[in-house]
Amino acid sequence: MDYIIHILLGILATFIGLLAPGMLNMTAVQITVEKSQKESRLFSMGAASIILVQASIALFFANYLSQNPSVIESLEIGGIFVFFALAIFFFLKTRTKLNIKKKKGKEENYFVRGVLMSSMNMLAIPFYLGISTFLGAEGYLKMESSYISAFVFGAMFGAYLLFFTYIAFANVIIKRANFIAQNINYILSFLFLALGIWTWMK
Repeated sequence: MDYIIHILLGILATFIGLLAPGMLNMTAVQITVEKSQKESRLFSMGAASIILVQASIALFFANYLSQNPSVIESLEIGGIFVFFALAIFFFLKTRTKLNIKKKKGKEENYFVRGVLMSSMNMLAIPFYLGISTFLGAEGYLKMESSYISAFVFGAMFGAYLLFFTYIAFANVIIKRANFIAQNINYILSFLFLALGIWTWMK
């Protein structure tokens, strides 16, 4: 049961991090509209595979630091700054309009494209580090290798599940992209602000 909970935590963490329309999920939508769902799924698999690596790196550092009591307090303070930074990031994104252009391009390996684009997401590792620190401090995440593996697997599966949701509703999303993006970014901004305040108060 604990493993299932950790998988679900990984899925939830990824949903929070990637829910707002951004570079990866909107590229999946764009590929669906321009090409087909098959190519978009390949892109999603490539992007999700890198999220697995990024979450693994973040959880490795979180696990290492949790075993050193002298740095736990500093890690929690770092998590507060990460949450506040993410709150500001998503709030600023509410002011940015999405500009999705349909374009005809040459055939390419969409799996590799997903890998490359996901690798450019510099916020992923700090995000998973902050989330795992918070969940660990609250007692929800066990910093043991088997549970970390379950969480990381959940993060990868959650990414693909979210991408698949964007792909399934591609035509609706592309018409209402700016409205959806603005409201989701407001929600995420408030969520990370609340997490930052909660961690700071504790």
